[in-house]
Order: sequence, then structure tokens, then C-alpha cells
Amino acid sequence: MQTTSQSSLKPGSLKPDSLKIVAPLGGILVPLDQVPDPVFAQKMVGDGISLDPISNELLAPVSGTVTQLHNAHHALTITTPEGIEVLVHIGLDTVMLRGDGFSPRVKMGDTVKVGQPVIGFDADRVGRNARSLLTEIVVANFERVAHMTPATGMVEAGRSVILELTLKDGAANGTGVADTAAPGAEAQSEGIPLPNHAGLHARPAAVLAGAAKTFSSQIHLIRGNDKVNAKSLVAIMGLSTKQGDVVTIKATGPDADKAIAALATLIADGCGEKPGEAPQPAAETAATTARAFPTDANEIAGVPASPGLAIGHIFQYRHDVVEVEQKGGASADERRKLDTALAEAGSQIEELKGHMRDPSKAKILDAHKELLEDPDLVNLALDGIAGGSSAAYSWREAFTRYAKQLEGLDNPLLRERATDIRDVGRRVLGLLAGIKQEKIEVPQDAILVAEDLAPSDIASIDRTRVLGFCTTSGGATSHVAIIARSFGIPAICGIDESALHLDNGAEVLLDGGRGMLRRNPNEAEVARAREQIARSAERRREELATAMQPAQTRDGHRIEVVANIRNADDALAAVAAGGEGVGLLRSEFLFDERDQAPSEDEQARSYGAVAEVLGRGRPLIIRTLDVGGDKPLSYLPLPKEENPFLGLRGIRVSLDQPEMFRTQLRAILRAAPLSDLHIMFPMIATLEELRAAKRILAEEQAAGASETSAAASVKVGIMVEVPSAAVQADILAAECDFFSIGTNDLTQYTLAMDRGHPKLARQADGLHPAVLRMIKLTTDGARKHGKWVGVCGGIASDLIAIPVLIGLGVKELSVTVPTIPAIKAAIGRLSLSECQALADEVLALGTAEQVRARLAPFAE
Repeated sequence: MQTTSQSSLKPGSLKPDSLKIVAPLGGILVPLDQVPDPVFAQKMVGDGISLDPISNELLAPVSGTVTQLHNAHHALTITTPEGIEVLVHIGLDTVMLRGDGFSPRVKMGDTVKVGQPVIGFDADRVGRNARSLLTEIVVANFERVAHMTPATGMVEAGRSVILELTLKDGAANGTGVADTAAPGAEAQSEGIPLPNHAGLHARPAAVLAGAAKTFSSQIHLIRGNDKVNAKSLVAIMGLSTKQGDVVTIKATGPDADKAIAALATLIADGCGEKPGEAPQPAAETAATTARAFPTDANEIAGVPASPGLAIGHIFQYRHDVVEVEQKGGASADERRKLDTALAEAGSQIEELKGHMRDPSKAKILDAHKELLEDPDLVNLALDGIAGGSSAAYSWREAFTRYAKQLEGLDNPLLRERATDIRDVGRRVLGLLAGIKQEKIEVPQDAILVAEDLAPSDIASIDRTRVLGFCTTSGGATSHVAIIARSFGIPAICGIDESALHLDNGAEVLLDGGRGMLRRNPNEAEVARAREQIARSAERRREELATAMQPAQTRDGHRIEVVANIRNADDALAAVAAGGEGVGLLRSEFLFDERDQAPSEDEQARSYGAVAEVLGRGRPLIIRTLDVGGDKPLSYLPLPKEENPFLGLRGIRVSLDQPEMFRTQLRAILRAAPLSDLHIMFPMIATLEELRAAKRILAEEQAAGASETSAAASVKVGIMVEVPSAAVQADILAAECDFFSIGTNDLTQYTLAMDRGHPKLARQADGLHPAVLRMIKLTTDGARKHGKWVGVCGGIASDLIAIPVLIGLGVKELSVTVPTIPAIKAAIGRLSLSECQALADEVLALGTAEQVRARLAPFAE
């Protein structure tokens, strides 16, 4: 995480060609391509970052002018003095809330300073009724940015720098791409009623702006008296259109007629958004209430906090009341006691963090450590000590007062933070009073009920005994709820206080997804719940039972299941999950987000760390640098190309930069004595490219022969990602040791569909019969020379694809780490003969839809 002081945010401290964007909310940063919405993940709106928030007051991420504020108040754009348009979009599909839960603090045209509040929102209400609270911060006119460096991890609102931009020449002076009229004809469409359920919100607006940019004419979108630049996403969103609005397109320039014809049709068709794909409005009852409604007297309602079903017995948990003396000794002695307790509490929290499975959730406890150093909180206690009170009494008064201040606020998110204050406070108080904070001892099959549970309480619980929990405090956005979800514990927060009076040992049914606790469940209800729980548990047990065994079909056909990874930490996780090696180490992660290429020593350390995890008994396949096209490097300027996907990409970049290629190969070869090393060249399209890459590798092997003999035995393979490699597989197989099929690129090149295209991406299906035929060509060609074929693309991790891949002759599946147990279990349920028959059957089909329908029974 990168942070900056207020002084470093002053314009004078920045280079004229750079810009720092500050966190508008506190929370955890999430890469934009991981956002579950293609308009952001595919960067149709622009490039930037996403944030999983833990605060609910949106601050201005930059200084500038508010140039767009959506009428649903969920998004705004601030344009900086440099002309950079920074769009902040709170949540996903929040446009359908129609402003409910949002309170703008600014209006269009206002000048704002970085860190200034711009939108307040009710995180509970928005979180319950929107698809996600993930907040996107993107640069809408990213064509004016030369390089972007994103931060990672936990960030603090208004202080942490989340994006550092290097602007292109001229951008810092406000110059750049302008909406200048091109000479030529003028054309205008008829009125077009908008079919989009939510109007031209971010997703369809991005499609329209992207399409408009393909024409050289000046293009405007007109609604009544409002006219905006149709090439500007921000401008289109600023119209705040709604379903049924009549708009026209006006174009001036040499291709005006073509632009009008294409864009009018696009708008009439919904800009790629089908009716069922539009964000749906939240139910009105959900928008006005936080909790579920009981359907009978045996149901106790609360707020859904963590999904899942549990049948167990009530265990009432209460925090012990710590009695302390008010009168203290010498102030210096009491101050020493407080300092010692604060330090010890910090050490305990660090230990607790080690028990958290999810590192991002462990960062919640970092906030607890921050509270131990909070000057206002500590000063309140020091004031009490200075007045003659004991350290314990002063501390108790301080944290109790602090927590009550938060509980009295209207802001529900801040009210929930009071629980964190009390948790930290009790921890320190116990140390001051000489009371050791013991692990919570609970009976087997417990449903734990409490007024509140702090994150440290949950971290100290024996999760083999606790099946679920309920608290009368907190909500869906509380830290407790977040941690419960990461642990997979069903939970209800904000439950009715009548739950506190249930008898210990009473049987209950907890439905975390509905936010409902059922007391006195009847036999039929228990039976249904147990059946549902058993189905889920049995599937998981089945997967884990085979995870550490070699993957093979029922009839003994061996399939190697390995992992796609980035580093040694991923390798450790893969081995722990049952991975039999690494089928793809993406070396480009070493080259990303930096100002210069990594040195040979740095690369060698990274590759060596992975090799040491795997040892000599597991294969390690390292792919050489795969950049270009959609994966540029800031320090490796490539010539501007009309179609970069058909230009310098993959192995062609390495052959064009031989010194960098040689450095990487030397670093990779240094890992040879530690592992069963394989080197794989990306995007080989011709035999000439393979031979050129092998020639350079051979020269480096020969030059280092005196250092290690293991380097000479390294296996060499290629990525099959383009049709030419599949068609010539029998020729290429004669000159390499193995193939690994990258189905993502193979699909887009075979079907001539850009996998990031807003309208075509969904049709670019790796299970299209044409792609499957390319895979068959590859395995047939490899078999002629006794070489094996793996798949490391997306469909290798898709359960529905496993039987057909095996039937086509694939010998290795390189998958994402979390899917390893499920993939190995799926293989064990199949036989080679049925897979081969199935492959022959689907190869004869005509569409991807038909293939998926035939394979649907294998989805689970």
C-alpha cells in the first residue's frame, strides 16, 4: 500500500506530467479485471482500480471540477485541471436504486479539493440491494495516460494513494483528444427510444462511446435541448437518460452517414444490453428494511450476514465484566502499565492474524492495531491517569466513552465500528486487570448467540465446534460479518434481542442466507436442511478425499492436474490443495508494474523459490515473457500498430528484444538443479519462430554448461494459441517436447472475436466446436511424435469441459489453485472410453450452445 501525507498532495509537489489519485473510501483494493462486471473488468469505461469499502463517505480522489453527477447519485466524475476525467462508481448495478441510500454533498460544476466529502451512502441499504459494494475508480479518458501504477492491499480514505499516473505529452497542459469537427457531410438520425431498462448507464454508455470512437466524424448524442459528445463516456452518463427517452445521433465529417447508420442501430438494440442482462431494481421492501420478516412465531429475524445452513444447539456467550479500582498509584507507574498493556495487546492481535485463512480479511485486525495507537483514545486514558485514576479505570472509561460516541451516530457503518472499539478495549483492560483472555470454550455443534462478537472472538473460536452464530448488534457490513464469510460460518447480525433469552442447548435451525433463526424446528424442516447440508458437504468431502492422490479416471487413465501460478506463495497453496506441479508459471508478473525489467538475479531468486517448493519430483513449467497486444510494459516501448493482437506479441517481443530474452533464459536455467524444469515459449505461430527461440536458448545453455549440467536436460515446449500452430502441430511436435494449449487466445484467434469486445466476448466460447477441432488437431499432431499435450487456458478449470478435453487426448490440465480438488474428483468419476465417445459426439455439433447443452450433466 502506498500512502501520502496531505502536504504531498499539493499540486506543487507533483511533476507536471503526473497525477496521484487518492482512496475515496477506506477498504481493500481489488484489481479492476476481477470485478464481476464486464464493463469494468474489460475496461470499457476506462482503466483504474476497484475498492471493497469499509467506510461510507465518498471523498474526492482528486482536486478538480464535478463534471458529472448521475441522477441516481451513485456515480460522479471529477475532471482535474490537467483534463483527466476520474470516474467513481459506488457498487455494481446501483443505478437501479434510483438514488435510495445515497446523499450527494456536491452538485454539478462544484470545485472540490482532494479528500473533500462528495457522496454519503447507507452501506447497509446499498449493500443489501445492489449486486456488490465494490467501488470502481477509473480514468475515463485513459488515452491521455502513458503509464499507471496501482497500489495494493488495505487503504485509508483520503490519505492512501491508490493510483499514480504518468500523463502523455500535452495531457498535463489540458491538451489531448478533442471533439473537433472533421470536414465533410452532416447527417442526423431519426428519434430513437431508449430500450435500456436503466437508460444509458455505465455499461451501454461505454459500448456507445467505444463504437463512436471508431469513426472520424464529430458525433453528438442529443436528447431534447441537451447535446453531448457521443465519444465521451462521462458525457453520455451525464445525460442521466432513462428508459423510453428519445435520442438522436448527429454526425459531421467524412464518414457521417456510416456513423449514423451504425450508431442508430446500436442504440435501438440496447447497446449490447439485452433485457435480461440489465441491472434489476431492488425490491421495495428490501430497500426500506434491514432485516428479514419472520413467517411464524418460531422464527427470529435478523440481517443476513454470512450464507449457509446450520442445525445446532444454542450456546449463549457473554463477555465477563472486569472489576477495576478507580484510584491509581503514581502517574508514571500507571502510564507504564498502560504502555505495557497496549504493546502486549498489539502482539496478541498479530498472533490472531496468523489464524486467519484469508490475508485480506486478516487486514481487518490491522485496524484494531491502529486503535491501540489512536491519539484521541489514548489521550482520553492519559487524562484519567493524570487525574489520579488507575490505568485500568482510565482505559475502561476512555474506550467506553469512545464507543458510545460512535453508537450515537446516525451512520450505521460507524455504529458498527463501536464493536471494534469495545473488542480492543476489553483486550487491553483484561491485561491491565491481570485477566488472561482465554479461548472461547463452546460445546460441539454450537450456534453461538451474543450481543456482539468481535473479530478477535471469532478468530479464537474452535470452528470445528461452532456451526454458526447470531449477534444482536452489527449488520451485513460489519467486520464480524466479513470475517464470518471468509471462514464460511453461517451468521446473522442484528437479530432480535429475544434470541438472547433462548435456553442453552435448545435445537435451532440457522439460515444465514435468509437472516432467519428457527427455534423448535419440526422433523421435516430438520430433514430438509440436513439433506441440503449433506449434499454440499458430501461433494466437498469427495473432492478433498482424492485431492492428494494422482488424478486418474475410473478405468485407470492418468491425467496430470497442475496449477497456473505467479509465485512461490501460489506454489505452496497449489501443493497443499493437491496440485501435482506447475503447468504455467506466468513470468510476466515479475515484469509488470515497474520502471525497468527485473535483473537476472532477481528473476533467478523468484524462479528458484518456486522450484524449491516443488522439488525434483514435480514438474515446473515456466513460460517466458508474454507481453504485447493487451499486455504492454511501460519500459518496453513497442511501435504503434493498427492491430497489436496480430503484431509484436508473445515470443515475437522476446525475439525482438534478444538481450532481455537472454537474461530471462539464464535466470530460468539457474532453477534447473532444483526442479523438473520445463521452458515454454508463448504464442508460437510458425516453425521459424520456434527454431529462433530454441537457437537462443541453446546458446545460453552452452554458455552456462560449466555451471550446471541440469540445464542441458531442460524440456522445451510451446503454447498453442493460434490456429497455425494447431494446424501444423505434427510439424512443430517434431522439434519440441510438449504442447500446452492456451484456450483463451486460441478461441479469439480461431473465431476472430476479441475476447474483450463488449458485444462479442460472450460468443467467444472455448467450447465452440471450431475450437475443439483445433484442440483435436493439436493432440493428433503431438501423438504422431509421442509428445504430450496440456491445457492451461480457462476451460481447463471448467468442470463441464473436463470430459471432452480428456476425450480429445489432453494429458495434463493446468488449473487455478482453488479448483484443484474439484477437478481431480471430477476426473475420478469419468472413464476414458466414455470421454472419447463424448468427444466424437460434440465434434460433430455445430454450435457452442449445443456443446454446452450436451455437457451440462458434467457441470457438477
